[in-house]
Amino acid sequence: MHWKPTECHLPKPSRLDDPLYASIAWSRYWRLIRGMAMFTLLCTAITLSVLYYLHGWVSIHMYIATAGGISFALMLTAALMGLVFLSSGTGHDESIDDPVSRDIYPDE
Repeated sequence: MHWKPTECHLPKPSRLDDPLYASIAWSRYWRLIRGMAMFTLLCTAITLSVLYYLHGWVSIHMYIATAGGISFALMLTAALMGLVFLSSGTGHDESIDDPVSRDIYPDE
């Protein structure tokens, strides 16, 4: 048996390593988050208005819980999806070293 050195596969550099490109990408992310915050406020106001129209004044705790639940769900979804788009759009996903996929798909 002869020892055969494995090929050294270095990961591709991420475009987020470039400060100029990273600032543009992060500003786009935060613009998305600000837009989603406005959308969340609008959805929360509409939902609380409909809730008040259908049931009247029930309890302040129900309105606080409803507003918190809607805001939390929408903003968490926006933040996570924004990070997915940021990672994919900047090529950061391709900059990882994945030895498992090299074993499964040696051509790639």
